[in-house]
Amino acid sequence: MNKLKLLLLLCFLGFTMPSQAKDNPTGGLKISGITLGYPHPAIPFYHFKADLELPEASMIEVEAVVDGKTLRFVNLYRGDVREEADKPSYIHRPPSGYALSQDNTLYKNPFITAWVKWEPGKTYKIEIKVRLKKSVKPSPGDKIISAVADVKAPEGVAVFDPAWKTYKSVVLSETAGIGRKNETVEVLLPFYPDETTDLKREIRVMAVDPSDHSLSEVPSQVFEIRRYTEKDSLNPLEEGQPKRQIPLWMPTVTCKVAFLADVPAKSSKVFLIYYNNPKALTKSHLTDLRVQGELPGLSIDNDHLNIVLHPNSGHIDEITLKANPANPLFHRMETNGAIHWNPGIYVPPRAWTHTADWKLEQNKHSVSGPVLVTGEFWGHLRNMPEVDASVRYEFFPGVPYFFSTTDMRINETVQTLALRNAEIVIKRELITHAAWYDVIRDKVMTYDVLHMADLTDLKMEADLPWITFYNEETGIGFAGINLEYANASLESRKSLLNPYFYITGGPWIYWTRALSLSFLASNMQQVIPAPKGSFFHEKWAYLVYQTDRETPYKPVIEWAKRLTNPLRIHLEEEVDERVSRTLVEVYMDEGKSGWEERETGNH
Repeated sequence: MNKLKLLLLLCFLGFTMPSQAKDNPTGGLKISGITLGYPHPAIPFYHFKADLELPEASMIEVEAVVDGKTLRFVNLYRGDVREEADKPSYIHRPPSGYALSQDNTLYKNPFITAWVKWEPGKTYKIEIKVRLKKSVKPSPGDKIISAVADVKAPEGVAVFDPAWKTYKSVVLSETAGIGRKNETVEVLLPFYPDETTDLKREIRVMAVDPSDHSLSEVPSQVFEIRRYTEKDSLNPLEEGQPKRQIPLWMPTVTCKVAFLADVPAKSSKVFLIYYNNPKALTKSHLTDLRVQGELPGLSIDNDHLNIVLHPNSGHIDEITLKANPANPLFHRMETNGAIHWNPGIYVPPRAWTHTADWKLEQNKHSVSGPVLVTGEFWGHLRNMPEVDASVRYEFFPGVPYFFSTTDMRINETVQTLALRNAEIVIKRELITHAAWYDVIRDKVMTYDVLHMADLTDLKMEADLPWITFYNEETGIGFAGINLEYANASLESRKSLLNPYFYITGGPWIYWTRALSLSFLASNMQQVIPAPKGSFFHEKWAYLVYQTDRETPYKPVIEWAKRLTNPLRIHLEEEVDERVSRTLVEVYMDEGKSGWEERETGNH
């Protein structure tokens, strides 16, 4: 068995310098400009920025002290670095980079930024120290220069309540050229356990107005709180090794936060997530999103839709567009009768089984709040312990769509006549036409499915971007917009027979993805193996809409552009004081790290 090797590389961050270093506190360093600034996309936190002039080009280390407190972390940039203030920064060196890398860059006119939680109108004493080095490692011959400035914070725009001790920053960027209003955003956040008392009670999400820097609270929701409280014992990893001084990990609490965001087209915007206030009171946010009933048979409602889940399986059973309440969509023609059926598999002589066939034996979970409601179901397919599957729905306020994520995992190889996913089934009389984008023909195809002969298939590419059913008479439309589609296998290469997407009709009309479907192939009794370790994943946005008079599927194209280009998320966090100033990594085998004696010349 390979031995573990513990590699401990020490590189000083800031000024834990030897006393023999030559201290020159009064001359040599010039602060040519320094400001306290508001959060903006490139520096998405309250900060100071200082432009420095050094007496000579040198390798350097920098430390900043604000009102007598040494900052844990300072961002150092070459003077020629220029980034757009209204876009997220693309240059980043994390604390691990400072600890591991040996920076032999020559700096002459650098600038620095640092996280400072300033208050309006208050004056701060900021001292900046620079170590001038002859080599990448500190040495007694290094020279230390410093400068001090008193800086007054801007006035007139309030900051958030200081009772909330800390915050994290999220930058959202819109890339599709579509202004977003009340778009649901979900982000995973980590915390130290002593920073949290009750995250659901404490967290506040504030939008930063880019024009005047003012803060406004947006509806938010905290869920999936998980705690890992075990501490690193610091014991040697192997016999004969010394006791470690630096923990490999720290106890951590994580949660997900969903919030509603407005982001103008082709722009980036900052949102600050405040926490760490043990005395915070519970905050209620009101939106149009509501849920009633008990799992699995929930009823979900917003200003656009009412959706009812099946009382046995939790699958979509009925959908009503509130702008067209006289024409609900449903199926109720075959076996379980749900609208949404898959994942599903047919392994004869056992019965064809779908997730929609669950009868209360599946695992189930729901998240409920003003920003997000979920219905989540998973377990073995009915009478098929070799196959696990899951169906997860996400519902949002203020929009006429919801998300569906379906996964299927093959635990043991099975011989199949059918392996399918993404099936939507609706009563035949409720739909007159289908439309989809055909990538081969490079155009939108439409078809009269009301008069289509029974059991006629309309075939399309497996990865089609969108598909819709609609009724020309009632003006109701139901569309699927493909957000994610992936097939993989662990123990073997991917094994699928002619995957495609198709529509077929009978007493019902349905679309589905055939992953392996010999059942409808020329030799319909040949079985196709679904190998152990195979995994199938899909995520769809299902849109319910009023058809356009001239182009019935026009709303689908518009929503597809928005939904396939979600807001981009960039998380920025302050470096906590307890973060080690050295880097500890555990390597599997003996050998070099690549950093030994690194002297590549100045650049």
